[in-house]
Amino acid sequence: MTTTRRTFVAGSVMAALPLSLAAALAEDAKQADFLFVQTAKGMTFDKAASKLTLEGVSPVTVMFTDRPERIASHMRTAAFVPFWSQGKDSFLSDPPNADISILEGDKLQQIVVTLMDPVLDGDRLSYGVKVLEGEMPAKAADVSVFIDVIGMPLTPLSYAGVARRTWRRAVLY
Repeated sequence: MTTTRRTFVAGSVMAALPLSLAAALAEDAKQADFLFVQTAKGMTFDKAASKLTLEGVSPVTVMFTDRPERIASHMRTAAFVPFWSQGKDSFLSDPPNADISILEGDKLQQIVVTLMDPVLDGDRLSYGVKVLEGEMPAKAADVSVFIDVIGMPLTPLSYAGVARRTWRRAVLY
């Protein structure tokens, strides 16, 4: 069987299509911006040291993206802690904000903080915190921590993300 130039080019294009599609998907996956949720049976807060300790923290941290990706998954909490020190966009250089939600009976208490320096020891996860809004109790049960990466480079709602979207919209319109 002989190969003509036309069949060679067509075959090359068809072979390259899955590779380019995989590359495009990989590029999109790199740009997905996840939000994280951690739950714990309880918490303590040392105001003098600005240290929050989650007691009985789940070994699993839930992660999800907002539109348009709509990806939901989970990861081991032990794998989440290195986000503060690994990678060029680590939380070390730009600590994330978090909403600490405490449900006591029918009363919901929410505190907005900046999280820093996590330390995982068994089922205890400690963070240095800077309280931005609300009053952190010294002790509480049934705690959820919603970690928002807003402000990190290339997140959809960061300045860079807004500028990127504005540029894309200008090009599209």
